[in-house]
Amino acid sequence: MNRVAVVTGASSGIGAATARRLAAENFHVLAAARRTDRLTDLVAEITAAGGAATAVACDVTSDESVASLALAAQRAPGPVALLVNNAGGARGLDPVESGAVDDWQWMYDVNVLGTLRVTQALLPALESSGAGTIVVVSSTAGFTVYEGGGGYAAAKHAQTAVAGTLRLELCGRPVRVIEVDPGMVRTDEFSLVRFQGDANRADAVYAGVAEPLVAEDVADCIAWCATRPQHVNVDRLVVRPLAQAAQHKVHRTS
Repeated sequence: MNRVAVVTGASSGIGAATARRLAAENFHVLAAARRTDRLTDLVAEITAAGGAATAVACDVTSDESVASLALAAQRAPGPVALLVNNAGGARGLDPVESGAVDDWQWMYDVNVLGTLRVTQALLPALESSGAGTIVVVSSTAGFTVYEGGGGYAAAKHAQTAVAGTLRLELCGRPVRVIEVDPGMVRTDEFSLVRFQGDANRADAVYAGVAEPLVAEDVADCIAWCATRPQHVNVDRLVVRPLAQAAQHKVHRTS
């Protein structure tokens, strides 16, 4: 039986790339997200490439939906050995004094409480596997603040705190906790969501950056961490493009 990997936010970007990569690593992937039409296409792609995957409709902001995901995991064709908490996102780039409470609440619910809900629901299965791994996809915003990023940084700082606390609490049990913190990653949707579909503002984020990270780069890091021998715990992996030395230091060509 293949080991089972659950990937949230799998309908696009890093989540979809991670699902493809883990399938190539011989996991049976439960690809979880709200947009089932995209998941259907992703599963078909993985299957055509010789992998194994199942689409699972899941909204990480809903207790009932996450419970359904846990039930799907129980029915999966193998032990649930890996959870990739990838669902998340940013909304807005407003200063704290004018930030929209609704945007902040959405970011907290998706990034932090989503991680909490899914982890709680799947932890029994991960522990029962005898060699479980939880990957939390946070961000360099989880340890560095920047102007306009207060809401996103606050949510990612909280998500980072969840990962670190969980690692302490699970010490001595057969589940490791890994945090992956990407810097600048160009995906189809992250900045579009942040700027409510404004393509010009989204494109400006990456203007002049010759090679930002792409989703497959982060998926490669996630897969590497998750496939180390079980006694090896990569507590935190920070990955940025060469052009980005820090949040505020990015090399851009004219």
